[in-house]
Amino acid sequence: MQINGPGSIPSSQPVTAPQRTHSAEAGPRRPHFLEADQLDISREADMLSRARETTAGESTEIRQDKVNDIRAQLDAGTYETPEKLDAAVNRLLDELA
Repeated sequence: MQINGPGSIPSSQPVTAPQRTHSAEAGPRRPHFLEADQLDISREADMLSRARETTAGESTEIRQDKVNDIRAQLDAGTYETPEKLDAAVNRLLDELA
């Protein structure tokens, strides 16, 4: 291995000034901050958004009477019946099919 001193740089080339290139665009360019963003929303998405706004308060309400009824059925051991289990399995199979 050969080590040269700091003064010798092998195959060095002279530094040249950067050269200007011509832009591919013709005409004046608008400043970036003047360009506006645009968003297009489909009719279906707009309808879905409006439907969610109108039903937003309804979906968060807790029906305490249903909660109390199910708790009572769980305590009595009557909530899970073979009919309810069959219905749940059938719904699951329908979703997987």
